[in-house]
Amino acid sequence: MPKITVDRLVVGMCLAEPITNEHGLVLINEGIELTEALIEKIKNLRIESVKIKGDSKPEETKEEMILALEERFKYAISYPHMDTIKKIIKEHIERLYE
Repeated sequence: MPKITVDRLVVGMCLAEPITNEHGLVLINEGIELTEALIEKIKNLRIESVKIKGDSKPEETKEEMILALEERFKYAISYPHMDTIKKIIKEHIERLYE
């Protein structure tokens, strides 16, 4: 179930979770196939991202993601706990491409 930003929504995608307001009231139910009108409604509700049904397929290659990870953590070498976090994230990235 990928979570994507509203600007990347496309007609035909299917919501994996309901869209609710701040009080928990369901505004658009899960399982609904998106139309242009629903996409506009979601944008007007100022919702940032939604979960859609389907497999998450990263837009970047595995190598690009690993390189970006290395760049982000290059200054955290002296912090042992940061190395642990980096290893966990790297394992996650590798699983995305299995």
